[in-house]
Amino acid sequence: MLKRLLIVLSILAIGLLIYSVFVENIFSERLSPKDSAEIALNDLKLTVEYNRPSKREREVFGALVPFDKVWRTGANEATTFETNKDLLIDGIRLKKGKYTIWTVPMKDTWKVMLNSKQYEWGVNEKMEPMWDPNFDALDLEVPTQQLDEIAEKFTIAFDNKTGNLKLTMAWDDTFIEVPIKEYSEINP
Repeated sequence: MLKRLLIVLSILAIGLLIYSVFVENIFSERLSPKDSAEIALNDLKLTVEYNRPSKREREVFGALVPFDKVWRTGANEATTFETNKDLLIDGIRLKKGKYTIWTVPMKDTWKVMLNSKQYEWGVNEKMEPMWDPNFDALDLEVPTQQLDEIAEKFTIAFDNKTGNLKLTMAWDDTFIEVPIKEYSEINP
């Protein structure tokens, strides 16, 4: 019995080694590691889960991430945004729930779309975004800002320093802010 167990474990170990060498190195760090951003304000809780590609001396916007085309907003799996309360974003009510974030980077502005469909991955086998515009719950356009320092890794964060909550995205020398307010039935 012990001999059979050792044989099975050896076969599994060899299989993992072969998979790691020829398909995907499961023992090395991901080039675009997973990360998350969270904020809790009173009873409002917002979470973003995403993957962080690195600049690695590449030209990012207009090259690696083309202008005027839908981007999965990160790498690998589709980026998700979750809220436990209804929000007001750019005058539009966003109902509580889980959404995927898609963007269209442009030279001076970005279009940001929150999509109600959940996607397992960000792109298909042809490397085209899996985004389906029929599920957009909201889209808005925000201006880009230039960063003083290069952001080596794509970063999503929440900023509430001034009491005006924003979802921020930064990479390379580009920065955007999406203003967020909690939706109120009485005073939207």
